[in-house]
Amino acid sequence: MKRILLFVLTNFAVMAVLLITTRILGVDRFLTANGLNMTALAGFSLVIGFGGAIISLLISKPMAKFSAGVRVINQPQNADEAWIVETVRRFADKANIGMPEVGIFEGAPNAFATGAFKNSALVAVSTGLLQNMTKEEVEAVIGHEVAHVANGDMVTMTLIQGVMNTFVVFLSRVIGYAVDAFLRRGSDNNSGPGIGYMITTIVMDIVLGFLAAIIVAWFSRQREFRADAGAASLMGRKQPMINALARLGGLTPGELPKTMQALGITGGLGKLFSTHPPIEERIAALQQQQQA
Repeated sequence: MKRILLFVLTNFAVMAVLLITTRILGVDRFLTANGLNMTALAGFSLVIGFGGAIISLLISKPMAKFSAGVRVINQPQNADEAWIVETVRRFADKANIGMPEVGIFEGAPNAFATGAFKNSALVAVSTGLLQNMTKEEVEAVIGHEVAHVANGDMVTMTLIQGVMNTFVVFLSRVIGYAVDAFLRRGSDNNSGPGIGYMITTIVMDIVLGFLAAIIVAWFSRQREFRADAGAASLMGRKQPMINALARLGGLTPGELPKTMQALGITGGLGKLFSTHPPIEERIAALQQQQQA
């Protein structure tokens, strides 16, 4: 709940900073004179940036179950399922969080955690992970996902994404309106934004969206290092997590839906846009902690 409150306050703070900055720079006077209501735009940006992110967070668990085809283990059907549930329970107790729902989904090696609240999350592992890794390695991966839940990473990443969304929506429309006003200077047509506004806004949404994605991906990579360390802490030693990462490095990871990639055990393409650091960097970080 504290993170949700932080999420709301941060978005309001972002809007306040943007409005104050445009006023100090005199941009608001120019845009207001050309028909742009800055307060209305700030409210619109807040609703789009905050609203979209919070809705995505609140429906993250049911959407994950549907999109990944997760079968929740309500009653374990065999010894392996009973072991998975007990492992999650043991780590959840150690991390002082509520027992997450536990699920299995068909696919290549991967796992993820999701949910709006740390005391009612979902931890799911793939059949490929169970078939290609030892129990100790699977245990380390489960510890990694429970660490994501305990660290509140679902809300943290939503907070960051919401702030970035707000910036993109606000700045793209401010720039679009400024370009349109410049192109229409001297014209008597004041019927509203023209083609310059529409084209510029679309272009800036794309450009700023890419920049925002790079920032969000960078934060996600830092959370992965922390979740690796969290798994090692839950297990009491780092070697199982190192072994699990090494094993994953030699396997073809399963593709997760886009909304869950940031909280999987592997995922992401390209250095700048990757939600996860390279496997070798994660192993090196754990080894350095081990030596320290």
